Amino acid sequence: MSWSFEWTVVAWTLFALAIVPLQLRVSAPYGRHARKGWGPTVDNRLGWLMMEIPALLLSSAIFFSSGPGNKAWTTWAMFLLYAGHYVHRSVVFPFFLRTDGKRMPWAIVASAIFFNVVNAGFIGWHLGYGPAYPADWAGDPRFVGGCLLFFLGMGINVHSDYTLIGLRKPGETGYKIPRGGFFRWMSCPNHAGEILEWAGFALLTWSLPGLSFAVWTAANLVPRALRHHDWYLDRFPDYPAERGALWPRLFRAS
Repeated sequence: MSWSFEWTVVAWTLFALAIVPLQLRVSAPYGRHARKGWGPTVDNRLGWLMMEIPALLLSSAIFFSSGPGNKAWTTWAMFLLYAGHYVHRSVVFPFFLRTDGKRMPWAIVASAIFFNVVNAGFIGWHLGYGPAYPADWAGDPRFVGGCLLFFLGMGINVHSDYTLIGLRKPGETGYKIPRGGFFRWMSCPNHAGEILEWAGFALLTWSLPGLSFAVWTAANLVPRALRHHDWYLDRFPDYPAERGALWPRLFRAS
């Protein structure tokens, strides 16, 4: 892997950290934080598909252009974990959303596409053209531990997302207090699960692009979880006081 590629990934990662203060002050205007003044909008389901599918398409194009038949099964496993997440996120999850009539700004869609294209490019290039992983990498504690974290995080994320979707009856668009599952301890277990998922991916790949993606995920989702938690507290007087925002008893509202 060339030094120019590595330093580009480092710069991209530092940029994620640099914009955290902005993320803490300004909520991305979609979902419960939607508001006017952000320009033209697009249907919520279509927006989700457009935001997420570039990661699947670009990472696949780069990976397969490199001749994947020459790679050990461990590299294939890494690619399939990444691609599997985005198959669900782009072509399954949006069509379960009960958000009839809701829209999101094109500005959010465009920024998410840019984010996904850069990260997918880095990860696709690393898995396709980076140093080869041997087959016995599967026995390395980093691979084993990373896979466990990845699947644990994915399970928490998916279960929590569909718990939220299930709060609405068909045709409803309002918000309710989520209960049960990991919502017993935190306001945003879906975000906590996704952060854990990509931390596991960073560990199992033991790579700079994997680490960069994990940092970006946390930089985006920690501030959003804090905003969600405060939103629940402001909106619902009976909101469970024992919940933290992202992890149990962590990031409590002041």
